[in-house]
Amino acid sequence: MKSVFSTKVIRAGILLLFIVPSLFAQTSRLKGTVRDTTGAVIARASVTLHSGAVVADTKTDDRGRFSFASISEASGTVTVQATGFTAITQSWNAASATAELQLILQPSRVNEQIVVSAARAGIRLSDAPGSNVLLSQRDVSSTPALTIDDMLRQVPGFSLFRRSGSRTSNPTSQGVSLRGLSASGSSRALVLEDGIPLLDPFGGWVQWDRIPRAELSDVEVFRGGASNLYGSDAMGGVVQFITREPHGPALSLETSFGNERTPDLSVWTGTTAGKWDFGIAADLFHTDGYILVPLGQRGVVDTAANSQHAALDFNVAHQLGSNGRVFLRGNLFDESRNNGTPAQTNDTHIGQGAVGLDKQIGSSDSLTARVYGDVQSYNQNFSSIASSRATESLTDIQHVPAQELGGATLWTHALNKSNTLLAGADLLEVIGASDEALFTSGTHTQNKVSGGRQRTLGLFGEDIFRIDQKWTIILGMRFDRWSNFDGNTVCTAFSRKCSPAISIFPDRTYTALSPRLSVLRSLTKNVSLTASGYRAFRAPTLNELYRSFRQGNTLTLSNPALRSEQLTGGEAGVNISGFNRKLELRSTFFWSDIVDPDENVTLTITPSLITRERQNLGRTRSRGVELDGVVRLTQDIQVSAGFDFTDATVINYTPNAQNASLLGLDVPQIPRHQFTWEARYWNPSRLLLSLQGRFVGTQYDDDQNTLPLDRFYAMDLMVGRSITHGMQAFAAVENLTNERYMVARTPVVNLGPPILFRIGLRYDYPRERK
Repeated sequence: MKSVFSTKVIRAGILLLFIVPSLFAQTSRLKGTVRDTTGAVIARASVTLHSGAVVADTKTDDRGRFSFASISEASGTVTVQATGFTAITQSWNAASATAELQLILQPSRVNEQIVVSAARAGIRLSDAPGSNVLLSQRDVSSTPALTIDDMLRQVPGFSLFRRSGSRTSNPTSQGVSLRGLSASGSSRALVLEDGIPLLDPFGGWVQWDRIPRAELSDVEVFRGGASNLYGSDAMGGVVQFITREPHGPALSLETSFGNERTPDLSVWTGTTAGKWDFGIAADLFHTDGYILVPLGQRGVVDTAANSQHAALDFNVAHQLGSNGRVFLRGNLFDESRNNGTPAQTNDTHIGQGAVGLDKQIGSSDSLTARVYGDVQSYNQNFSSIASSRATESLTDIQHVPAQELGGATLWTHALNKSNTLLAGADLLEVIGASDEALFTSGTHTQNKVSGGRQRTLGLFGEDIFRIDQKWTIILGMRFDRWSNFDGNTVCTAFSRKCSPAISIFPDRTYTALSPRLSVLRSLTKNVSLTASGYRAFRAPTLNELYRSFRQGNTLTLSNPALRSEQLTGGEAGVNISGFNRKLELRSTFFWSDIVDPDENVTLTITPSLITRERQNLGRTRSRGVELDGVVRLTQDIQVSAGFDFTDATVINYTPNAQNASLLGLDVPQIPRHQFTWEARYWNPSRLLLSLQGRFVGTQYDDDQNTLPLDRFYAMDLMVGRSITHGMQAFAAVENLTNERYMVARTPVVNLGPPILFRIGLRYDYPRERK
């Protein structure tokens, strides 16, 4: 009996050893909120908890919140999934009894793409009112084009001044035109790299080769006025390059060699070390080029236009907890060009530095900040060419130093699950000058220095709100104040008198208010309507105010009295998708009126010289339609196409004899029709095949519509084959049919490049998988 009692006592004691500790054991609780990149909460997201042997599931409520109670472990992981977003897994540790997480989901870049430029915050492409094009890393890698600007020509409506390209053209002609807004070399669209401006501070053109192609992740093109968020430079839209962030050891390298003795190397590598990540990219390029002038018009003076450059981009970043990042970036760029004759050369040297912060603050707020600055030196020689093209005479040696210092900050606050506020400020100061040595018939006659300073301050705000998942409304407003000051010209005479010797230009201050209202209405899951109305503007650059230039036998004079361009515009469109987003169609009608557009207006014409001046013309109107579509037939096969019709004409003029004759004429440099298409097969483990076509309609090189550039159609081809893990051999051909199309008439015709082909190798680690 005693033995039985003892056995029971022992069993009870053993049982108490398990029960009593569990009664006093501390359990953990995990709670959190799930949001998208704009700060809006995500309801009904799936949340899975892993903690030791415990696996539990729940969904977020209407406020994006979730919780798990009575967790036996004090650490673990949580995985969050939501339709249209990339799933994330995050570790948690309950230092006290409760752990709280703030989780940000990125829209899926495969099934639901994200754009930043449209709202200056990440939103899904399907929720973005306006005309947006997103080129993925695969799109970038599969294009046969060697240069970034040639790659962007597949976007309907995108063009550079005079059909030029960065491979051989003068950098001052490489400003961006979108929707028929540009008739000069200065860009009418803002170009960014991870939120940092890339426009030349003095002239507003773009050095496309500054960006090593291997470091690109995505490219966004937002067409339409965006001054409500970005100010003066974004009158026609925004082009933004998103670069890679390493998540471990990674390497991407592409090298090729082509005709015209064209070697190229582009490489990016990065890694992480704890909370630090590091990236460095480089781009090296050289081409012997080709002779621009057609064979029947060439003379002894004509030589090949060619270029070479070296670019270096480096980045160091540190993670701030689980939802913040601070980075330091530097860029160095060196370029030299021959522009088609022995005397006409130019070179550019740029150094840029930037520091940035991206930080989520609490559950509802985020802060983004950028500070950047750059110093550059640009040198250019101009000449006068005899009508026989047998001789040339040096006319101008220019040295253009410039520097800028700027900063931007953006605060985002989620009021609730359907309403997000943004507010921010930009500040930029630019200093630049054009230092010229002038020659007449080979004799040094004058030295002239012209320059000044510009300061711009912008304050902006935006409200993004959604109603019943059917309406997305974005209301934005920006106030800009900019000043031109310290403008002057100092002339030193040698063999020709200066008149006057010194000119002091009055300081000028202007303001602009840029509102925008955008609405997207989802009719069904696959059909939505969009509409936008906006005001935008562009202030003249220091280049337009103070620097004259010469292209062939066309001299364009500066104008220190230029005023800003003012745009009023609107657009409406339809977006259609189907078959699980295997079919996507977008159509947009747009209309823009520009008051005081800056045009190169012809003053005089002689057999040896055409003289033009930058002037505020009066008023132009640009109307048209954009069509974009893509069909993903299988995981590997895709067909895409785009069409742009733009009717850009002069509808009013300032009262002088030159401008009156332009009424009703086409705005120069704007083709009425552009059409692009691509058929692509991409299987990373087997084969790449990409065939592209591009049609560009007739456009005029001059304001009087007397120098047409004929229409043309060009095709490009790329074929690649995987040869080992991560390694691919490829061959690419640009201008497959050797179409010799016009790019300029000054009035001598300049031609675009002939057939260009190259072979190369590409290596990616870790390699892309299907």
